Amino acid sequence: MSGYKTMTKTNPISLSNNLQVGGNDILLMMGPCSIESYEQTYAVAKSMHALGLRVIRGGAFKPRTSPHAFQGFGLEGLKILRQVADEFGLLVISEALGVEQLPLVAEYSDIIQIGSRNMQHFPLLWAAGEQPKPILLKRGFMSTIQEWLAAAEHITTRGNQNIILCERGIRGFDSSTRNVLDVSAIAHIKTSTHFPIIADPSHATGRVDLVPAAARAAIAAGADGLLVEVHPNPAAALSDGDQCLPLESLPAFVDDMRRIADAMGRGLT
Repeated sequence: MSGYKTMTKTNPISLSNNLQVGGNDILLMMGPCSIESYEQTYAVAKSMHALGLRVIRGGAFKPRTSPHAFQGFGLEGLKILRQVADEFGLLVISEALGVEQLPLVAEYSDIIQIGSRNMQHFPLLWAAGEQPKPILLKRGFMSTIQEWLAAAEHITTRGNQNIILCERGIRGFDSSTRNVLDVSAIAHIKTSTHFPIIADPSHATGRVDLVPAAARAAIAAGADGLLVEVHPNPAAALSDGDQCLPLESLPAFVDDMRRIADAMGRGLT
C-alpha cells in the first residue's frame, strides 16, 4: 500500500538474565501508586507472582500537585518495595524525583522511572545517563513527541542507551478523563525509533473503569508493555485510588491483556 510505513525493529532491553522489554512478549509492570505499608505491598506482590508477573512498580517519592497530599515514604518505602520484591523474585521500578534521590532509587530499584513532570529536568536526565540501569522516561503531559525524544537523547548522550519510553497521556480540554492517551504516539514511536515503548493507562485515563480499554488500545497500537496501578483497597489508597485496579480484578485483567497480545501475534510476560 502506498505510503504505508512498517514498524522499525525495536532494540530489546534486558532487565534480567531471562527478562526483556521490547521483544515479542508484552511486559506487564504493575503495583500500587504509592508504597503505603509492607502488608499492602506484600498482598500485591503475592498476587502478581501467582499470575507469573515479573516487575512490581511502586512510588516512594511522590510528586503530587498539592503540597498537602501524601508525598510518599521515601527511603522507607524503597526498603519495603525491595524487601517484598526479593521475597517473590520480582524486579522493581520506582521513580526518582531529582538528582538527590537518584542514587537511592538506583540502589533499591532495577528500573529507574523519570516521571512526566521531570521529563525536561535536565540535570536529572544527565545523571540518569550515567547510571547503568534501564531508565523509563515518561512523556511530559504538555510535551510533543519530538521534545520527548530530545529528552531521551539527553540520557543517551551521557552513555545510557537503555531507555524505555512511556506514553502516559497528554493534557486535553475535556475533564471526562484525567489525560488523553495518545495512541498514535505509540504507533509513531514504533515506526520511527528503536526504543521500546510502553503505555500507562492508569494515568492516561484517571478512571479505573477505562483502564482496560485504554490498555487494549495501547497493545493494539504496538506497545511493548503496560505500567498499571493496582491496590488491595483502592477506596483507602493514599494516592490515585480512582485509577487503581482492585487486586481481585487482576487475574481477569491479565487474561484480557493476554488475549489482545495473542491477537497481535505476541506473548505476555
